[in-house]
Amino acid sequence: MQYQNNIKMNTKMEKEDSFLPKSGYLFLAIIFILFGAIFALAFSLDVGWIFAFIALPIFLMPGFMVVNPNESMVLVLFGDYVGTIKVNGFFWANPFYVKKKISLRARNLDSEPIKVNDKVGNPIMIGIVMVWKVEDTFKAAFEVDDYIHFVMIQSESAIRKLAGHYPYEQAEISLRSGGEEVNHVLENELKERLSIAGIHVIEARISYLAYSAEIAGAMLRRQQATAIVAARFKIVEGAVSMVEMALEQLSEKKIIDLDEDKKAAMVSNLMVVLCSDKDAAPVINAGTLHQ
Repeated sequence: MQYQNNIKMNTKMEKEDSFLPKSGYLFLAIIFILFGAIFALAFSLDVGWIFAFIALPIFLMPGFMVVNPNESMVLVLFGDYVGTIKVNGFFWANPFYVKKKISLRARNLDSEPIKVNDKVGNPIMIGIVMVWKVEDTFKAAFEVDDYIHFVMIQSESAIRKLAGHYPYEQAEISLRSGGEEVNHVLENELKERLSIAGIHVIEARISYLAYSAEIAGAMLRRQQATAIVAARFKIVEGAVSMVEMALEQLSEKKIIDLDEDKKAAMVSNLMVVLCSDKDAAPVINAGTLHQ
């Protein structure tokens, strides 16, 4: 039975609990009244009573606290979690409470680009930006040693894991072209990792992505070559269509009859002109077609 009670107690303590403190203005008025009574009765009371009246306000003073908007105060009494104050204002609580202030505001994490390997082993530089805030003050205060440092370390681990799952480019889903899908995977990974510390991830996305310096030049040349090949393919495809259209128009309108040799020469000349990366220099034939 005692073992079951301990389990219930531990289960109860592993979640955030709201705490409603006393008004600070009320106890501030009490302290002023006590000091006023001390001065009024200073000559009619024994020294022991005077010290007692002075000690009481001094004992009450550490209980005052100010909770600003979007902040919280975690209270601990002799190692036991008492609760969390999430309402803002001027309050008083037991002076023996240990108070730990935790901000509930949204925060930005703009990570420095780190060097990792993508799925195919290419070294890349990648960084993320994340918007997060504390959602469970109990977990932030007691489940991890330093929740801000925990966020930074786990964010770096999530970046490394994400980079190992996708190639930089040249895939159906890559780090470069994945867009919202890759950001969604990153966000879910961060939520799973940071939930132990009571952290809520509002948004996360890749903010910096590039090849590492030692292979950046080679990869740039490869990208340029790929772009040139794609452009040439489009040029040749268009040139073939234009030559085909020219031959069909000449044949349909019976402008000139061309045998196979002349067609081959015309196709060769048109392809050279259309596919060349330099402007063509026209040559006027002053003779006949055979000269």
